[in-house]
Amino acid sequence: MKKFINNADDVVEEMTRGIAKAYPDKLEKLDYGAILCRKQRKRGKVALVSGGGSGHEPAHAGFVGEGMLDAAASGAVFTSPTPDVVLEAIHSVAADAGVLLIVKNYTGDIMNFELAEEMANAEGIRTVHVVTNDDVAVENSSFTVGRRGVAGTIFVHKCAGAKAELGAPLEEVQAVAQKTADNVRSMGAAILPCTVPAAGTPGFTLKDDEMEIGIGIHGEPGTHREKLKTADETADILLDGIFRSLDCDGREVAVLINGSGATPLMELYIINNHVQDVLKAKGIRVYRSLVGNYMTSIDMAGFSISLLRLDDELKELLDARADTPAWKEFGGE
Repeated sequence: MKKFINNADDVVEEMTRGIAKAYPDKLEKLDYGAILCRKQRKRGKVALVSGGGSGHEPAHAGFVGEGMLDAAASGAVFTSPTPDVVLEAIHSVAADAGVLLIVKNYTGDIMNFELAEEMANAEGIRTVHVVTNDDVAVENSSFTVGRRGVAGTIFVHKCAGAKAELGAPLEEVQAVAQKTADNVRSMGAAILPCTVPAAGTPGFTLKDDEMEIGIGIHGEPGTHREKLKTADETADILLDGIFRSLDCDGREVAVLINGSGATPLMELYIINNHVQDVLKAKGIRVYRSLVGNYMTSIDMAGFSISLLRLDDELKELLDARADTPAWKEFGGE
């Protein structure tokens, strides 16, 4: 294993401190756990808390800031934060308006965030949650019951965050988060594995002429392996999976071409070129496009496609101002 780290046991703590020091005007790190909070918080609004295992950067801390999350709680690499860490994140941002937890559909995340939610409610902090499950590749696995939550979660952060910034009550913010989650689908592929620092070896192996279709964001198996195909052919496979789950005919969508950590932007833009052409040919109008690393898998060479089916409300929320370290394409302007 060749990585620019100091000690495998310290990567999460050192990374979290490094993020806070990179954005001292936007973020602050709590002393308890790997928690990053919004430094300048708007008073009286619903607070949004998300998180999960480390290794998906810029998710989740990169989306803490105006118009998106108020706090992000991280666990060890590819490991959910413990309930006490999630609860501390809730404590750090809780207000009378309540707290919304945005949770990706993985067994550990669901268990730990729901337990923290129960403890927060027992303390009198109104707390609810929404589960993201946008990955169409796998319905059930050893990691989940139902679809996995992957890169489409970023759209939930954005739309729910914008609704909260407007001062909407907890029930309406939760409803927007749920609507966004219900209307986003994703699917990914990989050609090279990722290496967890503590393990020191790749999480899986692929032959030089193989790719994994439907890969998970932790390197979990997808639907199948097959011979390496062109960018266009691979994108078609992923789009077909998305279209089987989400009817986009005649609709407007937002597109996210998400890198897994080691995929050059050149390749992501090649994929986007074809995706845009396919959507146009099918009469699906593209309202917004994002291309880059939003929810990675450490150093995996791969990508995912996410489509968010839009209505007028979601378009307005997607366009609303946001100012976070990782939201750059059309936010924070």
